[in-house]
Amino acid sequence: MKRLAAWIEAYAVAWGGPGLFVIGYLDSSFLSFPEVNDLLVMGMAMRHHGLLIYYSLMATLGSLAGCLTLYYIAKAGGEAFVRKRFREHHVDRALVLAQKYGLLIVMVPALLPPPMPFKIFILIAGVAEIPVWQFTVAVFVARFIRYFGEGLLAVWYGDAAFAFLSANAGRIGLALSIVVLVIGAVVTLWRRRK
Repeated sequence: MKRLAAWIEAYAVAWGGPGLFVIGYLDSSFLSFPEVNDLLVMGMAMRHHGLLIYYSLMATLGSLAGCLTLYYIAKAGGEAFVRKRFREHHVDRALVLAQKYGLLIVMVPALLPPPMPFKIFILIAGVAEIPVWQFTVAVFVARFIRYFGEGLLAVWYGDAAFAFLSANAGRIGLALSIVVLVIGAVVTLWRRRK
């Protein structure tokens, strides 16, 4: 498996944006490459500053395509499908969160770096039948913010950005999550007033 992962990473670097798309798709669907796309976006953006938006977009679109694949599998397979693959109490908690917070259960984990589990929330979104357009927007926005932000740090700070992110990934993820939660709370309150 390590050889396959190394080959896929080398492919991604050689092919640039399309490679990021493939890694993003595989990581968000059937395989797992924790932090690989994050590091690749940063490395590529450092070498080609002008392509930062392109690299961020390709990584985001690949991740979104992988997430949509899992979403539709979960939607078709239903709750029984998800319960076979995850522990009962994790599924129960995630379903409660989906009913209570809706799209936030997708946006927050999409922003957070590994080891935050993300795939269970994608599957739960499919089981809970969150509207596909809302799911798509939530994943796209969260992943683009994450990849673009990391790429921007790499452009500004070079190799120091890697050390900064590894030392502060938890805090950055927490800060972004708080921002998303506050925005979500404001939107929810606004909707209830209407």
